[in-house]
Amino acid sequence: MGVDVIVVGAGVAGLAAARALALAGRDVVVLEARDRIGGRTWTDPALGVPVDLGASWIHGIDGNPLWSLASAFGIDTVEFTVGSFQFDGRPIAWHDPSGAPVADPGAFVADLHTVDGLLESIVADAAPGTTYAEAVATVLASLGWSGARALRVQEYMAHRSEDLCGAPVTDLDAHGLEEEHVPGDEVVFPGGYGQYAAALAGGLDVRTDAVVAVVHQNDERVKVTTTDGSEFCAAEVVVTVPLGVLRAGDVVFDPPLAGPAAGALDRLGMGVYDKVFLRFPEQFWDTWVIRQQGSAGVDWHSWYDMSRVTGEPVLAALLGGAGARRIETLTDDEIVAEGVTALRRMFGDAVPDPTAFRITRWAADPFARGAYSYLHVGASTDDHDLLGTPSGRVQLAGEATWGDDPATVHGALNSGLRAASRILGRQVTPAELASTLGA
Repeated sequence: MGVDVIVVGAGVAGLAAARALALAGRDVVVLEARDRIGGRTWTDPALGVPVDLGASWIHGIDGNPLWSLASAFGIDTVEFTVGSFQFDGRPIAWHDPSGAPVADPGAFVADLHTVDGLLESIVADAAPGTTYAEAVATVLASLGWSGARALRVQEYMAHRSEDLCGAPVTDLDAHGLEEEHVPGDEVVFPGGYGQYAAALAGGLDVRTDAVVAVVHQNDERVKVTTTDGSEFCAAEVVVTVPLGVLRAGDVVFDPPLAGPAAGALDRLGMGVYDKVFLRFPEQFWDTWVIRQQGSAGVDWHSWYDMSRVTGEPVLAALLGGAGARRIETLTDDEIVAEGVTALRRMFGDAVPDPTAFRITRWAADPFARGAYSYLHVGASTDDHDLLGTPSGRVQLAGEATWGDDPATVHGALNSGLRAASRILGRQVTPAELASTLGA
């Protein structure tokens, strides 16, 4: 089959690129390995209400193209600005290592603000190869804090690394969170993030269950071969598979990727971030977020109130890094039992058994091999954009290739538009994606 452009992957990056190209009159085919579109945006109804198993938030609506597209696509949003950089401003229930409410949460939050205020200059002066853990330790040493006070802050900063990068704080480069704190309120979607993929895919030629094995290019064309032997030919190809799939070598490039993209691929890391959704017969909490300190909160440190989004009593535990990798080795029943035990430690034995659950395993997913990219120690903030450097007729796109906001859906969308802009020879704006194909 011959077309103008082949797009590999029907996540937001691939669909944005394909839609922009199709709107410009290019003949495009999208090859998606899964039996669904959306990639790492995946809205699932198994709990009786939509929940997002992958991306959940627009992180910072100020100037964010997803925010304007939400209105254009008719997607409803709910403000939910509470995360690893928001210690206060929204109701958070802090629990100490015993499970009891923290006696003076204001003092702990003040400590977090103090450390955050000093981290910027420490990170700016950090020598190459410095980890985020070392940067935090430097700040604590400068303050003279020790004992439980320092430990609680170190724990939180480690959880922040796991939350935002899916990686241990000892693997994250000191500069790894500079790109994570974006301005403005954050929002989530009652109908799920999957609405974006559905809107972007409208009218496109998307082939699901098409697992790409080889991308071959020469001076004249690109040929993409799937695992079932199907062949697609085009002038150019945009490959948007996740960084974990690229690093695993699941897609063979012939000739191999070379130059800046190849070097960046070797340096960047792929984090793991999983979600455990528990639906209960009734709500026993009254806060936006529940956070557990100490050893009991090593993995089960953060629970989010999804009833604000779903209208039903659903809690979501978010686990990253080593904790996510560990639970992926357990059975569903073992994971649910651990989660319920963690909640009963804080709320007592009156916590009921959940009536339903949903668990993700992004590291085990062969078409993701992780949740999102991160700046591994020794990598540069430039490596994300270097990964997106064209290699002949091949372009890589996806969140891992967007240096301003990697590990975000809007980063993925922008990377897809960048690829389309290069092919078309003109700048494509996000607003153009709201146009109707064939209109």
